[in-house]
Amino acid sequence: MHSATHQAIAAVWRIECARIVAAVARLVRDVGVAEELAQDALVAALEHWPRQGIPDNAAAWLMRTAKNRALDELRRRGSHAAGLEQVASDLQAREAHLVPDFVDELDAVRADDIGDDLLRLMFTACHPVLSSDARVALSLKLLAGLTTHEIARAYLLPEPTIAQRIVRAKRTLREAQVPFELPRGEQLAPRLASVLEAVYLVFNEGYTATAGADWMRPQLCDEALRLGRILAELAPAEPEVHGLVALMELQASRASARQDGAGRPVLLLDQDRSRWDQLLIRRGQAALARAQGLGGGAGPYALQAAIAACHARARTAAETDWQRICDLYGELARVAPSPVVELNRAVAVCMAQGPAVALAMVDALNEDPALRAYQWLPSVRGDLLARLGRPGEARAEFERAAALAGNERERAFLLQRARALDGGAADAA
Repeated sequence: MHSATHQAIAAVWRIECARIVAAVARLVRDVGVAEELAQDALVAALEHWPRQGIPDNAAAWLMRTAKNRALDELRRRGSHAAGLEQVASDLQAREAHLVPDFVDELDAVRADDIGDDLLRLMFTACHPVLSSDARVALSLKLLAGLTTHEIARAYLLPEPTIAQRIVRAKRTLREAQVPFELPRGEQLAPRLASVLEAVYLVFNEGYTATAGADWMRPQLCDEALRLGRILAELAPAEPEVHGLVALMELQASRASARQDGAGRPVLLLDQDRSRWDQLLIRRGQAALARAQGLGGGAGPYALQAAIAACHARARTAAETDWQRICDLYGELARVAPSPVVELNRAVAVCMAQGPAVALAMVDALNEDPALRAYQWLPSVRGDLLARLGRPGEARAEFERAAALAGNERERAFLLQRARALDGGAADAA
């Protein structure tokens, strides 16, 4: 029984932790303290819910408990009077024992409401006083609820490196007394790039979960899209904001086709394209046109959106313009070089020019330390070897990829691909 309750608590926490941290940070004006108080609420749930049962509105219970901790913290600081105007509504709710309709705390903010606590939290975590790497790592920790391990995997870095980065970032924000607010005017641009990177990494974690039993975490995709759309309203003249929104809309359009009825992954070329969301495709194409109209068609996000648009325009996998995708990846490698971009370019080259050419590109990446723990490198290599009729080598690569995978669905999928080669037949997917 307790195990099921703990799983339920973990599920609610993953969904609501960012909103809770953001709401508490607005009160205490310290993201480090806000995270600690939110964690206190989580501990309280772990103590009470197994005995008392899960509340009807579990998210509101966590929010209430965290805000009560925040009020206690303000009183301990002796700053309650100074913060009276901010917390008056919280005090009234507390004196009334927080009536059941406390759910207004969790209502979604409209896209034109730039007072959104989550955006405040994101821009605070991406303040220029922090290094670029620290900004993104802290944003992922606070806004996506990712563990240090998950962030390390996303960055292909050792876990202690990420842990130290996050601790130092919170200390730096505290010592610099960074205000919990949205930047305006000329203060916006220096912090926007890190915010966009953080939003996209949140989206990626939802699109393909780093760990756990689920292939996808749709609520993270939805939250990243929501934040991206708000950012597009906040900075309408910034082309890369629209490029990122376009990329996320186009990728999200495939969500329902990316897994089968049992939750197992479905590769892009095998997806039922009739299940792709045409509304999201149209929204993505419109956002891409806005980015290009603002002169940002060559930005990294706009280029990735253009690649996604190539897939969206193809009615079948066979109609995909792979040469155009190769060209776009080549341009992306020029403006934002990375081994992951090169690996993705190799996949496109395979489709346009054949697996032998692509295998040479992938082999050149084998010694790159950034990809040493990246499961998609041996996975892509396994696919290329299978296409070339080398099933034994391909099987070994899929098994190596499975050993590196942190997601259970992903691991099972890779092992299935390995088993499919046991009879010696190449599995070309």
